[in-house]
Amino acid sequence: MDVRILRSKGSRLEFVLEDSTAAFANALRRAMITEVPVLAVDWADFEENGSALFDETIAHRLAMLPLEFNPKKLNVPDECPCKGAGCTNCQVVLALEKTGPGTATSGDLKSTSRDVRPTDANFPIVQLIEGQRLKFQAVARLGFGRTHAKYQAANATYQFYPVISKARPEEELEPCPRGIVELKDGKPVIPDMAKLELSAACKIGDYKVTPDPTKFLFRVESISGLEPEYIVEAATQALIAKAGAFRAALKKV
Repeated sequence: MDVRILRSKGSRLEFVLEDSTAAFANALRRAMITEVPVLAVDWADFEENGSALFDETIAHRLAMLPLEFNPKKLNVPDECPCKGAGCTNCQVVLALEKTGPGTATSGDLKSTSRDVRPTDANFPIVQLIEGQRLKFQAVARLGFGRTHAKYQAANATYQFYPVISKARPEEELEPCPRGIVELKDGKPVIPDMAKLELSAACKIGDYKVTPDPTKFLFRVESISGLEPEYIVEAATQALIAKAGAFRAALKKV
């Protein structure tokens, strides 16, 4: 099994997984979405809320704010020495106090950890008019995407990698979609892998383009405060851990 990076920029990563199977590719995709611990607001305590929105609505907005954090410095609550009671090793407090007029944004949040902050300071939370006041404390904890969307680490997709070969005269294939595959000097080329959408064999000129069942093009976009490269690595480690647990369980049968 080999991995080849095609493109890495900001929160996006594209790579090719070779010598694998569709089952493993899908397991890796699911692990990137659901098995990587992500920090998100778990609950909020409102001391004052004079805005036009209910406490629950603002709390929901806070929960969906992506947070930057250092995954090496925080524990999953269930695995923390405090057993989930709440300590500086497994939770971070974000506080906000603001009086209108103006918009309370993610940049107004004050964190108890220098490593934790929203990924962008301009996410709007609620608009306050003259005299309206908002004051609360929110607690952020690590969680997994399998329990709530706010803990999803990334949007991850994959598809079969294309193989270009000579078409046989008797083969009846649909023409390849325009712009996906182009002829250059009489030979087919794929101008932009990012736009590739190949679900079945197609034909262009005297060539056919077929999906390779052992080779996969992955696209990963981080929607958390984690780098996409870290998400792929953490998802791989999660799969290894699950395989080890399954092997241990088999030995007890």
